[in-house]
This record gives sequence, structure tokens and C-alpha cells, in this order.
Amino acid sequence: MLSADLIDRLKREAVEASRDAYCPYSRFRVGAAVLAADGAIYRGCNVENASYGLTVCAERNAVFHAVARGARSLRAVVVYTATPTPTLPCGACRQVIYEFGPQAEVISVCDGPATIARTIGQLLPDAFGPDSLETPGRARSE
Repeated sequence: MLSADLIDRLKREAVEASRDAYCPYSRFRVGAAVLAADGAIYRGCNVENASYGLTVCAERNAVFHAVARGARSLRAVVVYTATPTPTLPCGACRQVIYEFGPQAEVISVCDGPATIARTIGQLLPDAFGPDSLETPGRARSE
């Protein structure tokens, strides 16, 4: 469980990240802050593309920044949307979060007072992940 102070810091980081969003098509600014197991915080924003399938969400952007800097275990992801109600991560983001944080807390915040807090397991039950794959010398876990 994260402390209130740490959650507030992650919220501030996510809000700050949203200011860098490139969203000329949707005008839907999103920022994310990822807390790695070692306490480091990584930020990301959504980056749209005229070819919509090439757009990257803030959550994946933040996770990829963390991984590119050596993080392999995530504790939490805070997602900020400049909306009156919070928005949860999309399915692709849930899958990426699960890959590096199968026990991660996911907290969605917004400009309004509401917050949604779930574990990634609640958002992606029976997820497919690294333990789903057979590797030499290791049996597949059921």
C-alpha cells in the first residue's frame, strides 16, 4: 500500500507529464507516473499520430521509459486525465503494466474529486504474462 504522500507526489508527476502530451487529434491529454520497485519515478504522456494505430498511451510511454532505464519491477502507476471523472488504462496498457508489475496498484485521477484505485489483477483478471510461457528448465505455472 502506498502512503498518501507518495500518491500525491505521483499525481503531481502525472499532471506535469500531461502538459507534454501531443494530442492534436483527440485533444485528450493524459499523463502517467510509474513507481519502480527501487522507488524511482518515471513519467510519460500520450503521443498521437495521424496514423492512429501508431499512437502511444501515457501509461505505456511511462512504463517504456522505466524499462529503458533498467527498471523491471513496478509497484504503481498513476494516470491523470484532464477530465471531470477518472479514466482507467486501456487494454493494451493493462497488459504492459502487468508484464512489469503483476502486483501493481493502478490509480486513476482527474480534475474532479473522484479517484479509481485498483490492482492490475483486478483490471486484468487471469492475465497472460511471463509466467504463462514455458521456458527451458521451468514448468509452466498453472
